[in-house]
This record gives sequence, structure tokens and C-alpha cells, in this order.
Amino acid sequence: MESSPDPTVETTNSKPPGIRLIESMKKSSLSFNSYQVIVLILTFFAYTSYHANRKTTSIVKQALGPQSPVVLPSLPWQRNITQKPFRDGWLPFDGPNGTAMLGDLDVAFLFVYAIGMYFSGHVGDRMDLRIFLTAGMLGTGLFTALFGVGYWANIHNFYYYMLIQMAAGLFQSTGWPSVVAVVGNWFGKKKRGLIMGIWNAHTSFGNITGSLVASILLKYGWGWSMVVPGIIIAFSGMVIFLLLPVHPEYVGVNKDEDEVLSTGKEDEEVNEPLLREEESAVGFIEAWRIPGVAPFALCLFFAKLVAYTFLYWLPFYISHTAIDGRYLSNEDSGNLSTLFDVGGVVGGILAGYISDQLDARAITAASFMYCAIPALYLYRSYGHISMTINIILMLITGVFVNGPYALITTAVSADLGTHRSLKGNSRALATVTAIIDGTGSIGAAIGPFLTGYISTKSWNAVFVMLMGAAFFAGLLLTRLVVAEVSGKIQEVRSQRSS
Repeated sequence: MESSPDPTVETTNSKPPGIRLIESMKKSSLSFNSYQVIVLILTFFAYTSYHANRKTTSIVKQALGPQSPVVLPSLPWQRNITQKPFRDGWLPFDGPNGTAMLGDLDVAFLFVYAIGMYFSGHVGDRMDLRIFLTAGMLGTGLFTALFGVGYWANIHNFYYYMLIQMAAGLFQSTGWPSVVAVVGNWFGKKKRGLIMGIWNAHTSFGNITGSLVASILLKYGWGWSMVVPGIIIAFSGMVIFLLLPVHPEYVGVNKDEDEVLSTGKEDEEVNEPLLREEESAVGFIEAWRIPGVAPFALCLFFAKLVAYTFLYWLPFYISHTAIDGRYLSNEDSGNLSTLFDVGGVVGGILAGYISDQLDARAITAASFMYCAIPALYLYRSYGHISMTINIILMLITGVFVNGPYALITTAVSADLGTHRSLKGNSRALATVTAIIDGTGSIGAAIGPFLTGYISTKSWNAVFVMLMGAAFFAGLLLTRLVVAEVSGKIQEVRSQRSS
């Protein structure tokens, strides 16, 4: 049966309008390297805006929910402080079940996000990613702003906010498979871990930006903390529509200009990012069968459970925990929580660099996850002693929690999306990325959801849950770690014998 023509092969005349304008002004075509720079910058800021919108909820929930009384440990420097009083919140989140209801909003968003991720990857491999990404960013901006409209419209219906969060989660799911696929189209495997480790700083940069913008605007009314980021991502979406070159074939660039593709190594030829006319998109089940996809996807389930619990609950946790005998304001708590993401930037770059040097993604990811366990314990046990200790331990925790999360969602996903078993077919990038990050996002939904309930009883129990998740994340990579270690040993032996 003859297959229908592949839409992605309508190539060289598909340049974005902004690129055509730039080239007409220059009266010459852009070089391959120029396109690579444009792709890195645009996708960086695109996903920065996605995460900035995602982070605003963790800041706004401090204004929505009541501040529960917190009984402090009977330590000498805290004896005179027994609890922090209640304050007004926003109906219906200001009651005794307010914290759990806020957790329900998180799980509604993340559950739809996780399910949408699988479909987004499937669709993303079959249509123009520039259009797909633009639609996702505009939809995300619309529903983030509609959440904030509830402030001025005086909306107090829980299901309004839940439906808005579910719709936002669906549109947010378009982002990650799209940006990873686009970057994977332009960059081969050489130094992919380091490049994508640096590029993946957009996650933490977006969290930091979202926290700072939302915290600053919170004093003017929590609605502004949602509407302004929504406007920003909608504007960014229009920039993506005008300028993003999705694929070298789309803009008619010569692949030989890419030094990454001219190495001549047989094991790197399969990572050639240019699409071929006979290629067809890889199916969902087929993508699951690619070696390494399942263990890394399940590892990310637990890694994102830890990372997203911090993403959604760290500002709330800080505002409810006395540091050096005093509580921080909502704005100060949000600002302080950004240091976790600063550590995450360092962790992502470090994990990418180490994995490139060792050529061992699983060893690097598992090592970081195991190191996250003592980091979490130390932060919970000693973070309240002083602001300096809190900052240091928060930075260290961010390094080990976000390092493997960043590595798996970028370099590992791109590696597996161009795995040798695909025989050079690059049409699996978005699907593989969606499978790995979609599975991880289910964990991302469960972590904040459980925290909303467990934290009302004990924050110690929350941290036990997080340490357990970090342990299982490392454990799931054991088979791959053993294979990588065996490979390294065999490589050393062969070098000695030669």
C-alpha cells in the first residue's frame, strides 16, 4: 500500500516569515551556525516562558490558602515561638482543607499535562512544530491569565480554577516535546550533554523568573501574578511563529556545514538530524521498545516527583518554617526559593558535562539521585538553623535533584530519539521525548498531590517520601549502570591489550 506523502518534506520554501525578512534585508542566506544559534536562543526563551507560567501557581497559593499554625521544635533559640497565626486567604482555599484543595489543583494540572504529553509527542512528529509550539504558547497564556481573572471577577468556585488548570496543563504539554525535537534536529550527539545541559537552564531560569515576577506582583493582588506571565508567554509564542526554523530541510541549509555531522563515525551517523523523504514517524509502542526508554522514563517518574514537589511547595514550606527563629513573608519566601533553581542550573550543566566526559548517562543520573538523598535529609534537619545554612543546603539540594532530571529530559531523550535501532530515522524525537517526560510528569503530579495531604500532618513525612523517591529513581537505572560499567571495564582491557 502506497504511503501518503510526508508533510515534512515540503521543505525549502517553508522558512518562517521573520527569517525571510532577515535574509531579504541581508541579501544573503543565513549560515548553518547562525540557524543553530537562533534555534538555541528561541527554544531557550520559549521554554523559559512555559516554566515561568508553571511556577506562578506555587507563589500564588501562598495568598490563596490559609497559613496553618506551625508548632516549632523545642530548641533553645526557638522556645518563645510556638506558632504562626492564621491569616486571610481566598475562598474556597482559606478553610481547613485549603492546603489539600491547592494540592488538588496541582494534580489536576499535572495529570492532564502528563496525558497530554503522550499525545503531543505523537502529533509533534507529524506536523509543523513551529505552528504546534505557537498554539501551545498562546493557549497557555490564555488559561494562565484566566486563572488570574478570578481575582477581579471575584470567582470563588473551586471547579472554575480546576478546569482552568486542566486546560493550562493540556496546552503546557505541547512545549517540551517540541523544543527538544527542534534542538535535536539541529544538533548531533557530539557534546550534546554539555550543550543541552547549558540549554536546559531554561527550566530553572523560568522558575526563577516566574517566582520573582509573581512575588513582586503579589502585593498588588494575586491576579496580576497570573495575568502578566500569561501575556509574556503569548507574546513569546508570536516570536516563535515569526522566527523559529524547525528543521534544516525547512530552510534549505546544507548539512555539510555542521561539523557535528562530518565526523564520519559509524555510530554517530545514525544521529544525523536531517529528515529523509522515506522516513515515517515512529509509533508509540515502537518507541517504548527502544532500548533504554523504559528504565529512563520510570527513573524520571521518581526524579520529577521530587523536583516538582519542590517546584510547587518550596515557597509554601519556607513560609511555614521558621529560619533562625523568624518566619519570612510570602514575597521573601518566593525569592529565597529561587536559589533551589540556581543550584538546578549548576546541576544540569554539571550532569551534562560529566556524562559527556564519561560517555555514561545512566551512571551520572543514578549517582546524582543517590547523592540527593543525604542532601534532602540535611536540608530538612538543619535548614532552619540560620539563613546561611538554609541557602547553602538549598543550593546543594538543587544541584542533585535537578541535575539528573535535566540530563534525562534533554540529552538522554535526544540520544534515545536517535538510537541506532532506528537505523537513522530521526522521526522519533518528539515521541520518545514525550514518552520519557510524560511518564515523569505522572510522578510530577503525584508528588505535589501527596504533599498537599501529608504536609498537614508532618513535613518530616514529606521529606521521607522524597528521599524514598530519589532512591527508587537511582535503583531503576541499575541494569543500565551495570551495562555501562561493564562496557568501561571492557574498553580499558582492550586498550591495555592493544
